[in-house]
Amino acid sequence: MFPYPHRKPPHQASESSMSTTLQTAPAVATPVSISRIASIDIIRGAVMVIMAIDHVRVYSGLPAGGPTPGIFFTRWITHFCAPAFIFLAGTSIFFYTRKHTGVSRFLIIRGLWLIFLELTILRLAWTFNFDFAHYEMAGVIWVIGCCMILMAALVKLPLPVSAAIGIIIIAAHNLLDPHIGKLLEGMDANKFSALWKIGYIGFFAGPVQFGPNGPNLIVLYSLVPWIGVIAAGYAFGKVLSLEPARRKQICLLIGLGAVALFLLLRGFNLYGDPRPWHHSVISNNGAPPMPAFLSFLNCTKYPASLNFLLMTLGPIIALIPFLENARGATSRAIAMFGRVPFFFYVLHIPLIHALALIVSKIRLGYVSPWLFTNHPMGNPEPPDGYPWSLPLLYLVWAVTIALLYFASRWFAKVKATSRASWLKYI
Repeated sequence: MFPYPHRKPPHQASESSMSTTLQTAPAVATPVSISRIASIDIIRGAVMVIMAIDHVRVYSGLPAGGPTPGIFFTRWITHFCAPAFIFLAGTSIFFYTRKHTGVSRFLIIRGLWLIFLELTILRLAWTFNFDFAHYEMAGVIWVIGCCMILMAALVKLPLPVSAAIGIIIIAAHNLLDPHIGKLLEGMDANKFSALWKIGYIGFFAGPVQFGPNGPNLIVLYSLVPWIGVIAAGYAFGKVLSLEPARRKQICLLIGLGAVALFLLLRGFNLYGDPRPWHHSVISNNGAPPMPAFLSFLNCTKYPASLNFLLMTLGPIIALIPFLENARGATSRAIAMFGRVPFFFYVLHIPLIHALALIVSKIRLGYVSPWLFTNHPMGNPEPPDGYPWSLPLLYLVWAVTIALLYFASRWFAKVKATSRASWLKYI
């Protein structure tokens, strides 16, 4: 969600123009710079496309994971999206610092801008109603904005220090797991409850209430561990500045090492997730217990556990060197989405919502009022007879991506050719 300003797509730019636009380290050759950015854009574009699946699911009325394998994996595959967004946002900050001055000021302004958009435009897009007193949601755009504000300080530290801070937060925050129950007791009476909810516990401790008549803030993404993820991504930018062979070696070492550590910690329930996988998970609708394999993969996302981050970031990092030489129309299309992630994100929510209204009218003969009260956490429950089938969900998703392709292609060309300073905030 953090742009590389004013660059042409890798397949359109010449080596000289790309070298000028995407400076990293002086020792890095221009072709390395091109391939590195291409691989990042492909990954970011791919997770944008995958993310849209879950946001279509929000309006489909289907539950977030379970009770069937099809619904479970429809949700599970999208778990890779938020870690990739936030990690690569940190990586993009690293490259931005190599070319620009006044980085801290830019990060603060952009962070505040993202928070504002989350609480206004995106809140409206999710619900299509102006009842802001009903609720506000601190989602992924919110947490990226907050993390950018905090990164304004971290970029002033030596890179190894920022890396250490990020890794410690990711690895150590689950040490609080045994104490969460006590923290939740009497949370609302605690004068620091809002800080706990925003900083770590999130919506499980209830919303943050702003005044007696103010909106409830549902904290979907707490600051911890995501500030650690963005800080680690920032430090990872140094790895991507290395020559290709060394870069590939380190990416594979980190990525496969993370997967191996996940299998070890999760397999033996040693550490890193408050929910042991061997426990049967009963769904709210009384469906049979979740199979062990699905339970194994069902790591805690809110707040994101160490195991969740190892499971998702490990494969993403390991894939980076293999995507550096990706070619073809499909790779170019996916990379194009990755060059305009924020534009894609802001546009895809109201588009999906509008398509859901059309589907409701076609299926039910009327537009369900639920579509104006629903939000990403699925409250309230959809009315009887409303939930879609999985094939319909994926059909609406395909239509969404097709429509977004043309809009994103247009905006990518605008960003590649325009020097307007405001574009770096979109």
